Amino acid sequence: MALKVRQEMQEKLVAAVATSESEQLKRFEEFMELKQRQEYQSMRDMMDRETKESIGRQEKLKEEQRHRMKIINLRLREAEQQRLREAELERQRQAEGRERLRNLNTIQEEILQLNQLLEPSSQTKTDLPPATLSSCCTRGNQLCSQLSEVVRKTAEGEFPTVEDMTVAERALHEMRALIRLMQEEVAKAQEKKKKEQEDEEERRKQAELQAQQEAQKKAAESAKEKAKRKGERVGFFTTTVYSCVLIFLLWTLKTKKLKLELQKAASIPVSQISSNSGSQLREIFDKIDKLLSGRAVVSGGKSVSTSQHPQGLDFVSYKLAEKFVKQGEEEVASHHEAAFPIAVVASGIWELHPRVGELILAHLHKKCPYAVPHYPPMKEGTPVEEYQRILGYRVDDSGVEGQDSFLKRMSGMIRLYAAVIQLRWPYGSKQGPAPHGLNHGWRWLAQMLNMEPLADITATLLFDFLEVCGNALMKQYQIQFWKLILLLKEEYFPRIEAVTESGQMGSVIRLKQFLETSLQSRQIRPPKGQLGSMFWGS
Repeated sequence: MALKVRQEMQEKLVAAVATSESEQLKRFEEFMELKQRQEYQSMRDMMDRETKESIGRQEKLKEEQRHRMKIINLRLREAEQQRLREAELERQRQAEGRERLRNLNTIQEEILQLNQLLEPSSQTKTDLPPATLSSCCTRGNQLCSQLSEVVRKTAEGEFPTVEDMTVAERALHEMRALIRLMQEEVAKAQEKKKKEQEDEEERRKQAELQAQQEAQKKAAESAKEKAKRKGERVGFFTTTVYSCVLIFLLWTLKTKKLKLELQKAASIPVSQISSNSGSQLREIFDKIDKLLSGRAVVSGGKSVSTSQHPQGLDFVSYKLAEKFVKQGEEEVASHHEAAFPIAVVASGIWELHPRVGELILAHLHKKCPYAVPHYPPMKEGTPVEEYQRILGYRVDDSGVEGQDSFLKRMSGMIRLYAAVIQLRWPYGSKQGPAPHGLNHGWRWLAQMLNMEPLADITATLLFDFLEVCGNALMKQYQIQFWKLILLLKEEYFPRIEAVTESGQMGSVIRLKQFLETSLQSRQIRPPKGQLGSMFWGS
């Protein structure tokens, strides 16, 4: 029994050991299976990472390739655009050159026609002194030769440059002035001849009257009656002389009075120009146009007309142009926005009456040579005060005006000029080019950049001109304008800084800020005070 019990215990122990070993074997197999799965998962994770990295590298390579292709395409587009721009610039240059050539031919034709007027005719030979006639003919031939030198370049297949056109236009202006001078000299000579004839006739009548008086004196019978008649004759003679002097004085006073009335009729409407309303501005324009057209206008309660005197129209044109420039010198200098109503009226009058426009330019260039543009050099032997007058300074008994006052006046006139070249009278015909358009503004700006800058004045005038006219030039010339502005900023502006002293940096800083702002935004804002459609409806 003990053996049986022991055997059963041994069997139970063996069964327990077998069960325990079986469980341990299961745990070992499970552990090994878990380790195998972990190794498999690790391998899969590593393969996934490598796959992702390979895909990432491929995407990166594709992105780099796309980026390179994009850069290549961009460069190709830029090259094509540059080619198109250059082709457009060349086309524009050719068009401008052909236009300048046509203008040059027109100028040459007009100069040759005007030069024929200088040929001595039988009338001018008798009316003009030989020295004056010879000098006019010589100068006319010189101008024709000067223009021929410019035209000779075009015969060789070249287009005239802007400088050539400037020379040609100056020659045309001088030829016109020469013709006017000769006509004035002829008129003066004829007037003098007429006056001499009238004086001769008057002397003849006086001699006849004196002979009659002498005959009456000899026919007197008594000494008393002789004395009495003598007294009467003396009184008659004195009264006659007094009457002649009085009539002459009254004629002179009448002419002065007419001149004063014509001057008021020309100056007062210009003084009344403002930006109050478009209808008021149109009334002023019509009144000025009416005066220049020879019709009667009411001024100061009196009717006056240029037809009342042979030189009435010339006098009014001169005074009107002088007043326009004076408004720029005074009114625009103080109130910048006043440039636009004054300029639009001046431009409209210029278009209808070109003589007034020429006189406006003449007055403007005399008072502000920088509007040419021109920096007058000091000639040897010229007094300092006279040279300062030539530069545009006001010089009187109290001395030379201050620099601030001088710059203010020059600024006003340049602003008026910059407004004139971009405006046209809205109620005009608008057929053909403007009388003095934006091409003159482009030429002015280009010529300024071709001259050595002066301290203070150059920076001031460039800023004023671009602030008023920059927006219009930008729209007209586009990329060419921005090239010019970039040239001004990078090359010309350092030369302005080099000649400017520390106490004169105000205008330089304003110009610098204007250029930087414009180049950054690639935009120039329209000037303040510009007249819009709502103004003309008011």
